[in-house]
Amino acid sequence: MKYIIIGAGPGGYELAAMLSRQSHDVTLVERDRLGGTCLNRGCIPTKVMAHAASLARSAAAASDYGIGLTVTGIDFSALRRRRDVIVDTLRQNVGMLLSGVNVVIGDARFVAPMTVEVNGESMTADRIVIATGSSAASLPVPGASEAVSSDGLLSLEALPDSLAIIGGGVIGLEFASIFSALGSRVTVIEYFKEVLPQFDKDMAKRLRMSMTSAGVTFVTGAEVTAIEHGAVRYRAGTKEGVVEASVTAMAVGRRPNLPGGLEVAGVETDRGAITVDPRTMRTSAPGIYAIGDVNGICMLAHAASAQARIVAGEDVVASVVPSVVFTSPEASMAGMTEQQCKEAGIACRTAKVPFRGNGKAVTIGETDGMVKLIAEAETGNILGCQIVGPHAADLIEEVAVAMANGLTAAALTRTIHPHPTLCEAIQAAAMMLK
Repeated sequence: MKYIIIGAGPGGYELAAMLSRQSHDVTLVERDRLGGTCLNRGCIPTKVMAHAASLARSAAAASDYGIGLTVTGIDFSALRRRRDVIVDTLRQNVGMLLSGVNVVIGDARFVAPMTVEVNGESMTADRIVIATGSSAASLPVPGASEAVSSDGLLSLEALPDSLAIIGGGVIGLEFASIFSALGSRVTVIEYFKEVLPQFDKDMAKRLRMSMTSAGVTFVTGAEVTAIEHGAVRYRAGTKEGVVEASVTAMAVGRRPNLPGGLEVAGVETDRGAITVDPRTMRTSAPGIYAIGDVNGICMLAHAASAQARIVAGEDVVASVVPSVVFTSPEASMAGMTEQQCKEAGIACRTAKVPFRGNGKAVTIGETDGMVKLIAEAETGNILGCQIVGPHAADLIEEVAVAMANGLTAAALTRTIHPHPTLCEAIQAAAMMLK
């Protein structure tokens, strides 16, 4: 079967590689660079910077363990070079994965139901998969052009003395954590009363308090009214304020990148995203699929990869998608929040286990945060989990696997957890719910 895949981000290039291994004829069209936003301007470069921030924090804490270290400063240019080398290496790896795929660099647009035009050439296929990703969104406020996007933050050539970040979601908090640790004075301005609205308020508050202790300033419940050179003006209730900063960044979410000619192809959209059947990723047009950010279901790289596997015919439990915030401490979640359970009328029980009582957390000096496990009151089935604390990004997968397989909290307690480890906190929470 002949496939055309538009977009070479995590969903697009992984699907292309899978279909090629299945002996399909695959053409992958990419208008920029292999790897998409995740590899080139998102997940990977930001995690390199997050690791640098972690090293800076570790160096500062080394004296607690009898190790004398002197940090003379942050060589931002060296960090950028290291980041670029890592990104280039991984991009080359993607290229090797696509050895059996016809890769075309260009901008694809539909000119007929099963035909796209790239660089003036028409291409047809039995199936077309749209995987065009998303771009940074922006607020329609006066002076918006004064703010840089997440792409702009990664393009900075020098570490800013001060940074104002508009938006207290995942992207905003990750950059706040990074730049604060590297030495910038950071202020986060959030429209809602609490950061990370997808988390329960108690867990979001825990992370915000931790970041505040580390030096990040938060202004919540604030509506940005204007952006000026070197300042952000906002309104919080009846009060107006201003945050002065040498750099202002906009981190207010992302919007799908829609390819041209969707109307010609018969592909329907809703609120700026392509409408799909979440079980199959099929669009309203026969033979055309959409995966990843462009369908608006879940704007995460690993969600795009999972959707690619669905299109390739693999069995995937797409209903459980872990989400991670690479701050210090890290935060993660999977499944429903306690608030969502209440709104859905689901009787649930919750258990919280602070890391300050966990042996491994105490030994490594990272006791801030907790595990919050949520189970259905009657059956004990795990409904959700949120973690704020050391290695939360890695810990959440144990719960995600349990949820994807319909396990109860009691089932988690039956598995022996090694000691001393951070995952014992999950077991302890499960024991409270069994």
